[in-house]
Amino acid sequence: MNLDKAKKRISKQVKKGFNGYPQISLEYFGNTPETATEVVISFTMEANAEPQKQTFVSKSDIREDETIQSTLVKIIERADAKTVTEIEGVSIRSSSL
Repeated sequence: MNLDKAKKRISKQVKKGFNGYPQISLEYFGNTPETATEVVISFTMEANAEPQKQTFVSKSDIREDETIQSTLVKIIERADAKTVTEIEGVSIRSSSL
């Protein structure tokens, strides 16, 4: 799947809003607000359940990585997620980590 198609599919799922569980949340992290080098994908099966998390890391902007974005789409599809949320922007990682 090409990068634009993957990004559009994720965006379309996010725009649907909350439709119940299972839910997938995406949050991007980086050292600067311009470049995300990490994405954390959280899967929550039902309300009040502890989310399962998986992290992907890249040396360049992960939002522009075709392989990672395609993988996120496949995870969303395979989880049969009813809701997909995305934290806007890039959260800054503390340099002490």
